[in-house]
Amino acid sequence: MSGPLEGKNALVTGASRGIGRAIAERLAADGATVAVGYATRVDAAEEVVRAITADGGRAFALPSRLGFHGDADALWAAYDRLIPEHSARPGVDILVNNAAIGSSPELDVLAEDEFDALFAVNVRAPLLIVQRARKRLHDGGRVINVSSGTARLAMPGIMAYGATKGALDTLTLNLAQLLGPRGITVNSLAPGIVDTDTNAGWLREDPGAQAWAGSLAALGRVGRPDDISGIAAFLASDDARWVTGRVIDATGGALLGV
Repeated sequence: MSGPLEGKNALVTGASRGIGRAIAERLAADGATVAVGYATRVDAAEEVVRAITADGGRAFALPSRLGFHGDADALWAAYDRLIPEHSARPGVDILVNNAAIGSSPELDVLAEDEFDALFAVNVRAPLLIVQRARKRLHDGGRVINVSSGTARLAMPGIMAYGATKGALDTLTLNLAQLLGPRGITVNSLAPGIVDTDTNAGWLREDPGAQAWAGSLAALGRVGRPDDISGIAAFLASDDARWVTGRVIDATGGALLGV
């Protein structure tokens, strides 16, 4: 039996590890041909491709370093060059803007270049990627912007990061209105604390960190990458055809009682 995304092409930025990898693997398991976006770790991206193909899926590594002028054009040029080798279908059906700088310094030490880099990768790149994608996106397509629970929760220690995700949610709202006439849905997916290698330094090494982080969620544990990828798979599917312009909270109910 073919999967619900059989015959579709998907592009996931920042897919060489963590949440991005889990989303890429899930979309491939559901039948899509997946472009595994990576910035510098081609070895990590190729490992994701090997894992997908070993399970019978279709995927290829896609260079997609973000944060510089011309990054969206470079990404799509690489995609246009590589997709014919892996799919008979041109264009793209599912675009997941996952790549991001995942934290920010505290206000007292935040430098201008750090602030600019955050917005270049987390906000400007997704917007321009969608802008350039419009002629490639099939009608009825899907855009999923990976946001964060920090866009709605006060966390002063990483406020600049949270601000980028708030901006991304605003882009989601407007892009949904703009692309809606073509049947293209645009949604934000907002994880909370997820056990990935990005968080390994504090979440796995501090004995009390897991318990503390889990206590923030109504569901009583830290998130896993597959918790997020399952929601992404729903948003990418036809079952989500009537959901657009929304921020889907994927924090496990973080701080509901606050």
